[in-house]
Amino acid sequence: MPRPLKVLVIDDSATNRRTLTTLLESSSDVQVLDWAQDGEEGLRKVLDLKPDVVTLDLEMPRLGGHTFLRLLMRASPTPVIVISSYSHRSDVFKALELGAFDFIAKPPQVTPAALEHLRRELLDKVHAARNVKSGGGRHGAALRTAVLSGEVPQVIAVGASTGGPPAVQRLLEGLASEPSVSVLVGQHMPSQFTRAFAERLDRIGPFTVTEACEGDVVTPGHVYIAPGGRHLLLSDRTGRLELRTPSPVPAEKYAPSVDRLFESAAEVLGPRAVAVVLTGMGADGAQGVRAVRREGGETWAESEDTAVVYGMPKEAVATGAVTRVLPLDDIGSELALLVRRRKQSSGQ
Repeated sequence: MPRPLKVLVIDDSATNRRTLTTLLESSSDVQVLDWAQDGEEGLRKVLDLKPDVVTLDLEMPRLGGHTFLRLLMRASPTPVIVISSYSHRSDVFKALELGAFDFIAKPPQVTPAALEHLRRELLDKVHAARNVKSGGGRHGAALRTAVLSGEVPQVIAVGASTGGPPAVQRLLEGLASEPSVSVLVGQHMPSQFTRAFAERLDRIGPFTVTEACEGDVVTPGHVYIAPGGRHLLLSDRTGRLELRTPSPVPAEKYAPSVDRLFESAAEVLGPRAVAVVLTGMGADGAQGVRAVRREGGETWAESEDTAVVYGMPKEAVATGAVTRVLPLDDIGSELALLVRRRKQSSGQ
């Protein structure tokens, strides 16, 4: 039997600390080593106790969450799960760039159902963090480049979950040399955070990035983030590529669903479909890569060496339908090469 997973809770609220401790220790294989009420105390205890995982509130006195992350990742890189309120969406993505493993949104109302949802999500992510891989430094973003109007976009569909936001950013930075590309991103994320994620990527370049809306026309140089709680599907309306964002049915586990995104790309684009599976828990995307491969499209997955969580890529590779497995830092540049080859072959 594996040893208990050891967690340090950092939060300036005594109530939050007690709640998180109770939820974490509802699992027999999780042990809360201790707690800290600010980042300064938390940093000392991480270095002293060496927990497997840290839960972190970003808004704290003395030493805030972002500074804590900078210092921790230099001194003793440790998986950190940020516990954030909906009112601090943009702070979450900065924390992920600084090395946080993932985040969980605090429920707006503390009801038994909300606490049970929080408990399940917290334990899922704490257990996933046991085998976390550090992801390396962030690369500088390229400047946004103008795109010729009227050019038919090359469409790339990307799926990700845990560890996905920084990975998506790295992929887009690698794609910067081919600004005619359109990218559809299915990232598992609460609905209240997807627009903030899009806005952050839009500010740092290299593409125009928005949360997808029903009926959006797919244009070159544009990245569309699936709205949380809804699917992102590609459709062909009289020769024009458009987006649909339907609500999930009750039986569907994921919304957005990477499988459904990839399947729609396969149906509309056929052999020109490109599907990329990045880091994440679970198996979402595995059925989708099968659909793309059946149509003769390209199916790529992030390698185990760089995936923060080698769940979704592993399941995709296990289907036998993945054509290339690459480390994260190579995916964007290799996609750019693929786009250039396709342009040359089509005479664009």
